[in-house]
Amino acid sequence: MAMTKVRKRDGRVVEFEPKKTASAIYKAFSSVGKADMKLAEKLAGQAMVVLGERFANKVPGVEDVQDAVETVLINGGYADVAKAFILYRWKRTEERDAKHFLGVEDVLKLSVNAIRVLRRRYFKKDERGNPAETPAQMFRRVANAVAAPDGKQKGGVEKAAEEFYHLMASLEFLPNSPTLMNAGTPIGQLAACFVLPVPDSMEGIFDALKNAALIHQSGGGVGYSFSHLRPKGDRVKSTMGVASGPLSFMRVFDMATDVVKQGGRRRGANMGILAVTHPDVLEFATAKGQEGFLQNFNLSISATDEFMKAVAENEEYPLVNPRAGTPVKWLKARDVFDLVATMAWRTGDPGMVFIDEINRHNPTPAVGAIEATNPCGEQPLLPFESCVLGSVNAAKAVSGKKIDWAKLRKNIHSAMHFLDNVIDVTKFPTPQTEKIVKANRKIGLGVMGFADMLIRLGIPYDSPKALQAAEKLMAFVARESKNASADLAKKRGKFPNFGKSIWKKKFTRLRNATTNTIAPTGTISIIANCSSGIEPLFAVAFVREVMDGTRLLEVSPEFEAVARKRKFYSKELMMKIAKRGSVQGMREVPKDVQRLFVTALDIAPEWHVRMQAAFQKHVDNAVSKTVNLKRDATVEDVKKIYLLAHELKCKGITVYRYGSRKEQVLYIGAQEEMAEEDSVRAGSEYSGGCPAGECVF
Repeated sequence: MAMTKVRKRDGRVVEFEPKKTASAIYKAFSSVGKADMKLAEKLAGQAMVVLGERFANKVPGVEDVQDAVETVLINGGYADVAKAFILYRWKRTEERDAKHFLGVEDVLKLSVNAIRVLRRRYFKKDERGNPAETPAQMFRRVANAVAAPDGKQKGGVEKAAEEFYHLMASLEFLPNSPTLMNAGTPIGQLAACFVLPVPDSMEGIFDALKNAALIHQSGGGVGYSFSHLRPKGDRVKSTMGVASGPLSFMRVFDMATDVVKQGGRRRGANMGILAVTHPDVLEFATAKGQEGFLQNFNLSISATDEFMKAVAENEEYPLVNPRAGTPVKWLKARDVFDLVATMAWRTGDPGMVFIDEINRHNPTPAVGAIEATNPCGEQPLLPFESCVLGSVNAAKAVSGKKIDWAKLRKNIHSAMHFLDNVIDVTKFPTPQTEKIVKANRKIGLGVMGFADMLIRLGIPYDSPKALQAAEKLMAFVARESKNASADLAKKRGKFPNFGKSIWKKKFTRLRNATTNTIAPTGTISIIANCSSGIEPLFAVAFVREVMDGTRLLEVSPEFEAVARKRKFYSKELMMKIAKRGSVQGMREVPKDVQRLFVTALDIAPEWHVRMQAAFQKHVDNAVSKTVNLKRDATVEDVKKIYLLAHELKCKGITVYRYGSRKEQVLYIGAQEEMAEEDSVRAGSEYSGGCPAGECVF
């Protein structure tokens, strides 16, 4: 008798799908380097015969199907495949038990850490603070809310909601965190990135503080230029007193962020930017020298081409009082540059924002100049402006050893549709933000899983081929995102400031002033179980500190697959790798595999910068990327990085030297002074990039 039904683990009886059994067998064969779909289908048929004999008049369960598969594999002489199948089955049982412990039902088969992150930050909660939805229900909630603008067409909402659900549930694309958290909830604020102006008046400063608190409360991050504030010691005409300077007010913003984040689901994040010509630039550059000072801020110096030219020619440049607009002092540019590099070497801050390069690519220069970016630096924005972000999973675009461009194109167009809808359903924190966002309709579609993509293609991250792959990928994303924006404009209209934009000479119409950004992705890459943004792997194997002292061994899924296929996998080897993170120089790992699986600290700094620049060539906005440095890197190394970034036309640059802060979310082995145990340990929400903190977007 042919089997037509199967009993799921939750007791539901559903239609039996033979293709799923064949697929599971195929994966087991693939893991030992014997991929053969025809054989998998043949063995699946034999398993059905076994089930028919065992359950002639009964409905078998999922476990019974797996038992039958094991029997067929062993009887057929495929002991190594049967072992792989049994190990996978055991691993899935462990994961189900962990998810059961977390109190979450998961039909999408996400990773345990993805479930932990979702449970902690993303799921709707009941009155007791327990999860009130599953991952699938969360994606349904988001899809239904974001589909609302399609309601003008009959059946449009239902069609769009289904399209958006499958796009997210398949982990082919995920939007920025506030969209996952707030869509379909009373909060309704779905954007991650904001810039607020800080004018030189008490009223203006505290208006900015109030607006920042509202944004942080809803899960967004804020960037500010403090360059308009009069310098420390300058006169205040209204009170006949003296100004306290930008740093004093930044402390107020930092303290407010601390207060707001205690009641929120994410820590508040800020970017503080100061013009290199501001009289307080030296105090600003050295601010993070005090451990714990401005801990809710990333800092960046806004450097002009004129300043960088003065650095190259060892000339002086003027410091200008923003209140009076007159020079008050002259400094040697190279001395200031050296100080910035030294502090970045010591603390990771400040980075540099190349403001002239940013404004050369400002899509709406007639609307205003850009002075600041969001907290991670990838989104330059006008005052009060905000942007919605999302990332397609580049790893999932790989089929065999090639990129499936048709699939990627489809995902890009769906993601653009999704993100354009987000603009219309968002509840903006201020009327000024709603006005400028809807006038420019900026979108930041980027990629995540890029390092995984390279590995699947067999390309080492620090190689010319990787740079070529980066340019080809991002050029495609840029082109198709513009095509999608043009298609949306035909149906919905151009963005209102199109006539004032740089695009009016190149396109008949566009829906969005910008279409792409490279974000760090952070927790959404954990949900998608892929590498973060365009960062390399931070470790091949490591220990994840998940909750209440619980630690789990995590291994790069790509590395595990290769190790099993090449038959050098063992649990003992994975534990050995976890003690150092890197596989370089390990006798147990083949040389070609070592070359492919380079980690962030294995890679020379120059390759980090060149990779950032390769993506920046095709990105409207900017690129979030951290140049990770070993503990023994020098100040000269940092200088070279900053100069190369400017030369290659990056819009900004950030470095982090391992161990330069007491508190990190990544520790590498007992041989490092800061580590307490003999393993690479990562914080629960660390996914790559800067080890000094968790990326919250």
